[in-house]
Amino acid sequence: MAQQLLMPKATAVWLVDNTALSFDQIAHFCKLHPLEVKAIADGESAQGIKGLDPVSNGQLTREEIEKAEADKNHRMKLSDPKVRVPEAKRKGPRYTPVSRRQDRPNAILWMVKNHPELKDGQICRLVGTTKSTIETIRNREHWNQSNLVPMDPVTLGMCSQIDLDFEVSKASKDKPVVEETNDTTLLPASATENLTENTAVFGSEKPVEKDGEEEELDADKVFAKLSSLKGGGSDEQDN
Repeated sequence: MAQQLLMPKATAVWLVDNTALSFDQIAHFCKLHPLEVKAIADGESAQGIKGLDPVSNGQLTREEIEKAEADKNHRMKLSDPKVRVPEAKRKGPRYTPVSRRQDRPNAILWMVKNHPELKDGQICRLVGTTKSTIETIRNREHWNQSNLVPMDPVTLGMCSQIDLDFEVSKASKDKPVVEETNDTTLLPASATENLTENTAVFGSEKPVEKDGEEEELDADKVFAKLSSLKGGGSDEQDN
């Protein structure tokens, strides 16, 4: 949580009355306009406001004031707080400024399209809407659906990037993990370790060639076979 100055006008009154700082330096430190600081010095503004000492409440040091008085271009900075007060958790839907409410459906449409994993309750917390509005936009039943344009809610100033990333990461944890399916599988190690030249890629063995070439033919058997065929043919002619 960014540190903020307590009671800027009361602090400006004290700085005008008790220091030699310029109007620009006081205006920069108190987040006021220089003309407003000049009006305080002239007694035209902040009448009846009691000055608040920023040194006593630990928001400014005396050394920082003296440094700024010596150098008119120096800009004072708030001192680091000694105690960190935790930021109060916000309850209920986020408040959306009136000037941004017309862009709320555009932000909802952007989140529905780009982050479908977000739940309705999370979208409600981010942009301060209702579940019925989200449902009509998701189902394309919104009365102004044809004119809606997806717009980043961070760009519109409806939520911070940190809040959006937190809700997206939270929703991604609840999203089921989809396992990738692949038809091709690797061979087990036992099948690949004993591959030889006679083993095919997919584990099927190639026909093993015999050590020698084709067996030598027996000439006697061949001639005996031819003689028997020839003899059989002559017998049929005699008949």
